[in-house]
Amino acid sequence: MGTITTTDGTDIFFKDWGSGQPIVFSHGWPLSADDWDTQMLFFLAQGYRVIAHDRRGHGRSSQTSDGHDMDHYAADLAALTEHLDLHDAIHIGHSTGGGEVAHYIAQYGEERVARAVLISAVPPIMVQTDANPGGLPKSVFDDLQAQLAANRSNFYRALPSGPFYGYNRPGVEPSEAIIENWWRQGMMGGAKAHHDGIVAFSQTDFTEDLKKISVPTLVMHGEDDQIVPFADAGPLSAELVQNGTLKAYPGFPHGMPTTEADTINADILAWLRA
Repeated sequence: MGTITTTDGTDIFFKDWGSGQPIVFSHGWPLSADDWDTQMLFFLAQGYRVIAHDRRGHGRSSQTSDGHDMDHYAADLAALTEHLDLHDAIHIGHSTGGGEVAHYIAQYGEERVARAVLISAVPPIMVQTDANPGGLPKSVFDDLQAQLAANRSNFYRALPSGPFYGYNRPGVEPSEAIIENWWRQGMMGGAKAHHDGIVAFSQTDFTEDLKKISVPTLVMHGEDDQIVPFADAGPLSAELVQNGTLKAYPGFPHGMPTTEADTINADILAWLRA
């Protein structure tokens, strides 16, 4: 574990375990590097070096008042890869982290990058626009910001208890431990970072970013994703990247790296070794 300080004075916390080819994990909103614990331990055991950081304003990183946008997220990730002098890295991003990975590769190039994996990721763009009629209305994201501002603790219980992990579906047994861990990670971060982050993940258009990505890219998406709906995300992203593979999962929720970790981990490993 360690921290780096970015050029604007933000401290970014990270974990760095093992040796071998590096896998860098970018977490979803409003979580932290801890959300990757299962993946990090799994790939560490497979001989990889595993690295995950807390995004600015999240987890144990600085609760800065600004910079909560994809340009800063990508710059922070670039600063981390440069600090650790990573080469031939595999970048894996979940949800907002998938947008961070796409923007990082497009902005900073592929010299240090071997492959990318986008899981339940927000690209190409979530919000509904004239160019993206299948997106979600802006009012959906305005409501998320309103709930966060009104009572963040309640909001951070409701989201994982329901649509994030699909626990609102008939016959699905909620895991209180998973719900509490989501709440714990969320409450570690800063309210303003999370409030601004909703705009970052919903309104950023990653279309041109995706077109620039030529490294092999695995796009994994659950067909029952209630946070980033499947049809307007995974298939479109897989088509936009130059060397994409789409893997769809019937019935899997947005938080499938946690609830379906065995399947997700095995499929990533098989793709890396193919």
